Amino acid sequence: MSTRSRLGLIGAVAAAAIAIGVGSAGVSGVASAATAAPAISPNAGTVHGCVFETDNGHYVTAVGDGGRTTDVIHTDATQIGAWEKFTLVRADAGLLDDHYGILTGSGHYLTAVSGGGRTTDVIHSDATQLQSWEDFTLVPLGDGVYNIKTYNGHYLTAVDGGGLTTDAIHSDATRPSSWELFFISCGH
Repeated sequence: MSTRSRLGLIGAVAAAAIAIGVGSAGVSGVASAATAAPAISPNAGTVHGCVFETDNGHYVTAVGDGGRTTDVIHTDATQIGAWEKFTLVRADAGLLDDHYGILTGSGHYLTAVSGGGRTTDVIHSDATQLQSWEDFTLVPLGDGVYNIKTYNGHYLTAVDGGGLTTDAIHSDATRPSSWELFFISCGH
C-alpha cells in the first residue's frame, strides 16, 4: 500500500472513529501488517530496528549493510531483512528532538554528500562519526509518515517512489511531494 493510500486510509479510519465517538485514541497503530511496528516516539534517544518504506511500498536498503561510497542505497526491497534495518541516533546529544543520524547494521552512518542538494553521488554509508552531513531532520507528518531533510535543507527523494537499484535516492528536492514521503516504523 502506498504511503499516499495509507494516509488516505488512516484519515478515513480516523474520520469514521470520530463519527462513531471512538476519538483519536481508537485509531492508533493503523498501518499495514508489514509496518505495524510503532513509529518514532517523541524525544527518543537511540531507536533500533527502524525501516523506511517508500511511497510505493518498497523498503530502503543499505547495500552491504553500510560502509560504502558507491552503490550505497537501493529502494527495491519488498521484505524487511538485516540490510533494511537502521538505528536512529539522536544528533546534538539529544538537544534537537527531530535530528537523527541514521546508522546501518555495520555501524556506519548515512551521509548526505555535500549536505544534500544532489542527484548523483547522493548518499554514502561509510561515516563512523555523526557530524553535520550525517544529521537528518525527520519531519513528522502524522501516523508514521515523515519527510527526511538534509543538513542544508533539501529533502530525500525515493526516485520513482521507490523500487530502484540505481539512482534510487536524490537529495535535491526543495519541497516535499509524494516521492519525499517515507513511512518509518521501528522495533523490527
